[in-house]
Amino acid sequence: MNLPNTITAARIALTPLVAWLPFIHSATLRGLAFVLYLVVAISDHYDGKLARERKEETDLGRLLDPLADKIFLLATFIPMYMLQAPRGEWLTHILPRVAESSGYPFVTWAGVSVPFPWWVLVIVLGREAAMTWFRHAANKRGVVIAAIGPGKAKATFQYIWVGAAYFWFAFRTWVEEHGFTAPAWDHVALFAGSVGTLSMGIAVVLTVWSFVVYVRRYGGVLK
Repeated sequence: MNLPNTITAARIALTPLVAWLPFIHSATLRGLAFVLYLVVAISDHYDGKLARERKEETDLGRLLDPLADKIFLLATFIPMYMLQAPRGEWLTHILPRVAESSGYPFVTWAGVSVPFPWWVLVIVLGREAAMTWFRHAANKRGVVIAAIGPGKAKATFQYIWVGAAYFWFAFRTWVEEHGFTAPAWDHVALFAGSVGTLSMGIAVVLTVWSFVVYVRRYGGVLK
């Protein structure tokens, strides 16, 4: 196994920790989840870049890389939703733990609490499932659907959004554990919440728009 594939495999191996650690009410472990998130997110960029630069692209890498991306998406969005969902959402009746732990919505500079609604989760995960099927169907017809500008921008803002959420979980827990009340800590929290809210909104818009662009550009291959 070459270096790029090893990095991809390491991303997959670390992903369960990134998913599990936020559920533990510990600033240290949630901080570790944030650090691991950064490691996995940054390595996602470099494994493909290394493979191209070193001319080490392989069939295994082409299989593992998108698989790692999908697993990582699920691994981060499920804990995010469960920690940030509006209390009383219909999903809380299916997953009672949500009702107990959904107390970490973003808080913006405007003083507005911004939770993670179920329909945003459906849009993001639904789009990824649809694109996976779309790419597979196109590939069977000999057409490779390459990444486009809106799709890359979507991924960037999505990474910022998730990173802000993971930082927020760790920071707020740290403040709770130490009982800090200084205005400076409030500014950090509001900054993280504002960045997370803004990037979430942009990511959702780009999620829908990029899918529309893909369908318009490549939809003909399905006819």
